[in-house]
Amino acid sequence: MIAIGHLAGYGVSTLDLLKVLGKTLGDSQFKQCTVIAALALLLSVGVTSWAVDERVLIASKDADVKSGAVKVVAKILKTTWNLPDRIRAICWVQFWAWIGWFPFLFYSSTWVGETYYRYTPTASIAESSDALGDIGRIGSLSLLIFSIVTFIGSIFLPFLVRSPDNDAKPGQRNFTPRPPAAVAPLAKFLQGSKPDLLTSWMLSHLIFAGAMFLAPFVRSLHMATVLVSICGIPWALACWAPFTFMGTEVNRMTAPSTILANGSSYRRLPNPSDEFSAPAPSPSFLRLNHLDRDLDDDEDSEDSSTGETAGIYLGILNLFTTLPQFVGTFISMIVFEILEPGRHPELHKGEDAEGAGKDDVVNKVTEGPNGIAVCLFIGAICAVGAAYATQRMRGLYKRTR
Repeated sequence: MIAIGHLAGYGVSTLDLLKVLGKTLGDSQFKQCTVIAALALLLSVGVTSWAVDERVLIASKDADVKSGAVKVVAKILKTTWNLPDRIRAICWVQFWAWIGWFPFLFYSSTWVGETYYRYTPTASIAESSDALGDIGRIGSLSLLIFSIVTFIGSIFLPFLVRSPDNDAKPGQRNFTPRPPAAVAPLAKFLQGSKPDLLTSWMLSHLIFAGAMFLAPFVRSLHMATVLVSICGIPWALACWAPFTFMGTEVNRMTAPSTILANGSSYRRLPNPSDEFSAPAPSPSFLRLNHLDRDLDDDEDSEDSSTGETAGIYLGILNLFTTLPQFVGTFISMIVFEILEPGRHPELHKGEDAEGAGKDDVVNKVTEGPNGIAVCLFIGAICAVGAAYATQRMRGLYKRTR
């Protein structure tokens, strides 16, 4: 669904909205895209709010006193500081990966448009009535191809990558595969040749890093478009892998199990064909404190009837996704301060290098570093750090399995 949203957004951005819609939604391409995005957001949130039925949360006695804002923040900080090893590893991979993704997602379309105007002799920014709109449309075309690659990858990669559940020991799997005898050898070969999700995630970091390492050396629109398109494959995994691993870990820690006499445990899975094993209807309300365990100050409990633990861990993962954006913004601020054309003429050569940055939206500087390309290069270094963190995560899984 994320890939479909990308396709729709970038597809609209490639159109000349001023010619299609006039100035009804704004007097520039950017303003009209912003209005369309806001309307799409309102529509999607409205449909979700209308279609989803939430269960009422009933707090037990003294819950208001014991669940104040200070306690909630303290619990989140305590959980963050004492994360399980595997979840901590997932969060750190996400942290380094998103320092790399931040400049790409925010500046790649501008970088493609600037590359076109900097290095294409026939391109003239002075003849354009909407320079920023032209840059956005050129960049959005490359991101449209990026979205198509992401969409295709989102469909086919799950069939080409081995699920984390299949990496478990045979006695720990939720099912035992039993293909027909005639195709069993082929099925076994295909299953064995699939890379596991952890390996695929690590390779996606390296693919993204390899593409972005080339960004400062790009001198044509076609090459810039190719590099942006290649990143569609790692982006498909970036939208999928961390949440898969996090969901697996949360489920492993919080799912109820039955202890057998020999000390092993199992979880009974419902059989849709068995009416007696069908799950009970979902209640219309949730109780905040299961069996009033909070009244006994049992703060170290690992599970909760409301999925509180899962919510905290997913919130922490989002925190490790958000913090890199501040880091990326700080890095970009420094890079743009140093490499802004016209601020340090000795770093740039070409047409109007001395006066660049004063009047033109895009400066015709044919030689010298491109600030956005440098940010993408720094992001590639961080992506290598994410690949290294993913490899360390593999060692952690082997030790704790």
